[in-house]
Amino acid sequence: MSDAVREEIVHWVAAVQAASRAMPDADTIGPELMQIEMAQARGYFLPDEDECVRLRYLQYLEVRAALTQIPGSIALGSGGKSWNERLPEFVTAFAASWVLAGATRALIDLALERPVLWKKLDEEDLRIGLPRKSFTRLYRASVSPESLVSFRKAVEFYQEHRREIAALSSDPVVGPVVKLLEGAEGRMGERRESVKRHLIYRWFSFRRRHRSAWRQVIFGLFEAGGSVISELRQPGSKPPGTPKRLSAPLREELLATLRPGDLCVTRHDDALSNLFLPGFWPHATLYLGEEEGRCALGVAVSEERQARLPGSPCFLESKKDGVRFRPAAETLAVDACVVLRPVMENADLAQAIGRAMEHEGKLYDFLFDFRSSDRLACTEVIYRGFHGIGPVRFQLKDVSGRKCLPAEDLLDQALACGFVIHATAGLGGDLVLDGEAAKRAFLATR
Repeated sequence: MSDAVREEIVHWVAAVQAASRAMPDADTIGPELMQIEMAQARGYFLPDEDECVRLRYLQYLEVRAALTQIPGSIALGSGGKSWNERLPEFVTAFAASWVLAGATRALIDLALERPVLWKKLDEEDLRIGLPRKSFTRLYRASVSPESLVSFRKAVEFYQEHRREIAALSSDPVVGPVVKLLEGAEGRMGERRESVKRHLIYRWFSFRRRHRSAWRQVIFGLFEAGGSVISELRQPGSKPPGTPKRLSAPLREELLATLRPGDLCVTRHDDALSNLFLPGFWPHATLYLGEEEGRCALGVAVSEERQARLPGSPCFLESKKDGVRFRPAAETLAVDACVVLRPVMENADLAQAIGRAMEHEGKLYDFLFDFRSSDRLACTEVIYRGFHGIGPVRFQLKDVSGRKCLPAEDLLDQALACGFVIHATAGLGGDLVLDGEAAKRAFLATR
């Protein structure tokens, strides 16, 4: 073996060893497994559990990307030689494939037994570049006939050259991966298991395609209906051309009292959607303020997202066109607004704002189903930003068979978690009210 090849193998062996330690397994996912079990019993992940599971999945994908490069890199450097002439390189490549296959199999088994986890891993996540159904595609690739045949051939080659490979166990370079494979030999003869896994996937895929098709039909109906309803106004509720009660001067007066992290819950008196939503207050937004205020709190914002933030005071708001940064003139073009202020440490408030901002760019959830986080309704921006930080705990409600958090319930639960009524506008005349006057005006709407 040349010095150049040996140097490369040293690098690859180190990568396999690091990956073997970093790959999530039964010994290292204890806390996450408890969260997964609780989520399965509950039927959905809480926002803080969601973050933890996604981080673990991202860790797996990063290590997977590194491992998949090793066999290909080694094969490209073959120089026309067969694996028989290059047993150290083969052992290293096979160890990388074995570690990856084992971790993938464990993760798939975990998700097959817990559908709530599978659904979560299949969600689109623009924050980390995950496309929709990434985990299902990973499953399909791992049990494809081509993958199974290639892996079986590698196992057979390993078993055929077992004696020569065992002699490398004392080699200072490849010895560690030889020992790793020796510890896994008891599982290498599971030919039937490969066939079984492929058949399980075929059945799983059949069922999932039918469920997915049904969900797409239902979502399409809700999206079409929701888009139309959001533009309609209740006939006779207001004379045509009547301006919103929050005039431009009133908006400026209210904005002068706000700080980043305030929740603004709003109402359009003539919105047709008011007929389908409970209570007086139907819509919620998060005030982000200006860059200076966010920096003072220590809010972390990526450069890409920072480029999309307007320089003027803005809100993070989910409407039919998705979760976007919106100017105050758009968000506060309403008839009434109540402002809730979180009472928490600056570090906690910065974390909540930062978590909420990470959902910017996602689509609107016309199904109002908070069990998934790939699409968000207006109050879900608040829910996923603040839940689990400090004393804030939100409880989802069953509404028409879906888990969600209507704005009225968001108000009640936020106040119970330590938020305070900071101000109202558009209630009790053309005024911005604060203190006790704001509390009285708000209670008059309940």
